[in-house]
Amino acid sequence: MGNQPSSRIPTPTKASFDEKDGRDSEFVDLVAERIASMHVSAPMSSDGSLTLGHVASWEASASLDSKVQLARTILSQSDLRSVLTSRAAKIKDQHIFNHALEFKTGPITNQKSSGRCWLFATTNVIRYGIMKRLKLEDFQLSQSYLFFWDKLNKSNYYLELMIENADLPVDDRLITHLSSDLISDGGQWDMVVNLMDKYGLVPQSVYPESTHSSLSSPLNALLKTKLREHALILRTLADTLRGAHVKEEKVIATLRAKKEELIREVYNIMTATLGVPPNPNKRFVWEYIDSDDKVGRWEGSPKDFFEQFASKPFSPVDSFSLINDPRNAYNKLYTVDKLGNVWGGRPILYVNTEIENMKAMVVKLIKAGQPVFFGCDVGKFSDREYGIMDTALFEYENAFDIKLGLSKADRLEICDSAMTHAMVITAVHLDQTGKPVRYKVENSWGETAGKEGYFVMTDAWFEQYVYQVVVPKALTPRELVQVYESGEKIVLPPWDPMGALA
Repeated sequence: MGNQPSSRIPTPTKASFDEKDGRDSEFVDLVAERIASMHVSAPMSSDGSLTLGHVASWEASASLDSKVQLARTILSQSDLRSVLTSRAAKIKDQHIFNHALEFKTGPITNQKSSGRCWLFATTNVIRYGIMKRLKLEDFQLSQSYLFFWDKLNKSNYYLELMIENADLPVDDRLITHLSSDLISDGGQWDMVVNLMDKYGLVPQSVYPESTHSSLSSPLNALLKTKLREHALILRTLADTLRGAHVKEEKVIATLRAKKEELIREVYNIMTATLGVPPNPNKRFVWEYIDSDDKVGRWEGSPKDFFEQFASKPFSPVDSFSLINDPRNAYNKLYTVDKLGNVWGGRPILYVNTEIENMKAMVVKLIKAGQPVFFGCDVGKFSDREYGIMDTALFEYENAFDIKLGLSKADRLEICDSAMTHAMVITAVHLDQTGKPVRYKVENSWGETAGKEGYFVMTDAWFEQYVYQVVVPKALTPRELVQVYESGEKIVLPPWDPMGALA
């Protein structure tokens, strides 16, 4: 995986570009030479259509290939992933780690039929310190509490964007993009920090799961329909007001008043399906039993709970995202235009860095006793049953006599991969030279996935499919913190793959 086949034109590296004319002359010459040396035969179809002549030619070749005939015999009757799973990879990828967190949390969480992995990953990271501090054997923070406030705020965020861009045609690419998945279950680290900072946290027993937090698609479908209707109402109102030459400040005030009236419908739908959440500033009582069978009691507000239990030893507010995006320059700060959940809240920011820096931070955090939130593309070369993420897991290349030649940058550029899932690293196995070999991953798919809920991720898989790790400033190299704190961000377009929500 990740190696480009020899027939591909080499992807330009950072050194291949010149600030003045955009490309280094040596690189241009290399590309021209490669193109000139290519053997190009005449097409069978001059107009580009697919003909039965093509099929006959391919079939004649396939009929003489014993590997193709064997593949047809086996793969037409079986799931190709099961048949092509590498025995060697399953033997090699043992759930054994020589550097692990000293305390094991529980239970293994289950996001069920929802896209809330980022909220589960966040709460799984934070509960580690709480459970260790209070000597708890079984504890969860309320993912539903964060889910409620996120969904409500995303609704407001979308309608604010519709007000802000009401002058654009309804079929403009931006409007279409924003309206396609306007209240996704997914999110990013800075989004969850926005929620915790504004609304705090509560134990799951204070705001438990509901049918529609665990099965979110029916609720999402209804809310999307209503919000798109709301967007059109606001756009029509904006046209009317501006057509009547109303002052712009009055236009915005009127639109926001109308938005607040409309979004009340969203609130009513959500409280009916998810339940009324605790007020962030009102006190509640939480009672618990520790590992010594002693009853504990805590009283305070959700915001108090966050301040008291989630801020030590490292506050989420003082943690940020490192990403590995080979398409873009390293040691730069990036954001994605129009991406967020809390209007006026903390922006989504990424410090782009080399993959080796991200690995080093994971090792450092695990050795310091800190679980690691990370974002990846879990759908690539992974097996849910065995709990393995390994680029050598499936023998596709051997079975089909093909080469999978996309690089990490290629996959991002051509929409073959993106950050689709968030999980937690809880251990790492290092070789005798101190280099990581594999990582232990706590997932949120219940105990039946992987080995009792845990996955093993190889270092090669980390290189290719891990895009993000969240790190506390206090443990991060100063030069990366300075990039983050500089505020000099490069803005990626709204549809950039770095805007994918885990």
